[in-house]
Order: sequence, then C-alpha cells, then structure tokens
Amino acid sequence: MTTTLNLDEVAFDDVTGTIVVVAQDAVTGRVLMVANADREALERAVETGEMHYRSRRRGLWRKGATSGNVQKVVSLALDCDGDTVLARVVSAGPACHTGKVSCFPDSTQPGAWALLADTIRARRMQSDDTGYTRVLLGDRNLRLKKIGEEAAEFVTACADSDSGRAAEEAADLVYHMAVALEALGTSLDAVGVALFERSVCTYGNANATNAPRDGASVPVPPVGTKSPT
Repeated sequence: MTTTLNLDEVAFDDVTGTIVVVAQDAVTGRVLMVANADREALERAVETGEMHYRSRRRGLWRKGATSGNVQKVVSLALDCDGDTVLARVVSAGPACHTGKVSCFPDSTQPGAWALLADTIRARRMQSDDTGYTRVLLGDRNLRLKKIGEEAAEFVTACADSDSGRAAEEAADLVYHMAVALEALGTSLDAVGVALFERSVCTYGNANATNAPRDGASVPVPPVGTKSPT
C-alpha cells in the first residue's frame, strides 16, 4: 500500500469524530461507495490492508466481514481540505448492499479497458452475431495469429519512432489480447489486478532487473504484499 495519509492532519468532524471516505476501484476507476471512518477505522485499514469504516448503527466494521466482498487497500490519500479520504481499493465483489458493483449507478460506466471487456463479452453472448469479434472468439488459431501480427506491427511503429501509429497499433494489440482473454474466461481487469500484485516484488524493488528507470511511473503496490528485503 502507498499512502500520503497522515492521521494527524485529518480533519475529523468535531461532533462525530469521523471523516468521509470515498472508495474507488483502483483497476476500473469506478466510484464504489461513500462511508464514514474515524481514526480507529483508518488505523485498522492501514494495519490490516483492508478497509474499515465507522457508522452509528454498526460501530467499527470491516467491509466484507459478512459478505466476503472485502476491499484490499491500494492507497489512501487526503483531499486538499483535509476532510475527505480517497481510498483506492481492489474489491473482492460488489460494494453495494444491493449486490450492484457500485452504490452510484452513474459511476459504473466503465473505463476503456472495462468497456472493451464488456463489449467483447456481449459479442460472445450473442450467438447469432457473425462479426469479427465473434469469429475471433470461435477460432483459437486465428486469435493467436492476429496477436502475433499486431505485436509485430506495434514493434515496427515503435522502431520507426511513430508515436501516433504506435498508439493505434497498441490499441489493435490490446483489442486482440482482450478477445483472447475473454476466450479464456478472464479479462483485462484481471491484467490490472496482476500488475498491482507484482508491483512490489518487481517494480517496488529498485534492484530488480526489470524495475522502471528513474522518472518512470511505478504501479501502486497492493496492501499485504511485502517488498523483498
């Protein structure tokens, strides 16, 4: 977990002793829920790597203690006024008690990766669809061939220092990878989670052979994973 949260700087409410916490899916960017937390709840979140909240009815509670839909903390950050915490999390399931992904319907509009995965999944479910995506889903050899071709075109664009074409070829490559992942029963969201999971043991280790160079962005490490020492 990475956190810029200094509990001594948090402006807890003078009456309730709590602060507003906005939980956001660290992979998709979706706003999942809003709840309150006091100092003890935030301390527990930091200590355990799982989100804890405080409510008048339930007292101190761990998200997912009953449902199993725990929220693994990726990062905690305080807003500019010090009275709201942004918790970026990887959720084990729906955040809303209704069983929906988010407590805010409008916020469930997916990001680019999730939207692509949803579109491909919809094509797979339409048995009468004869489009390109459906053809790829039904032909393993064609899927693998296209991934190889698109990868080669991406490499060529990079070798030519053509940033515009490289972005276009990368988009083609990601699309074909997403189709292959769907055929395997997974998605690009799982790729995002995998990046978080390996960020500490690989990118978080400055001595690792494939660690980013100075100035490169480092994926946010997940809570509960210790960097090598």
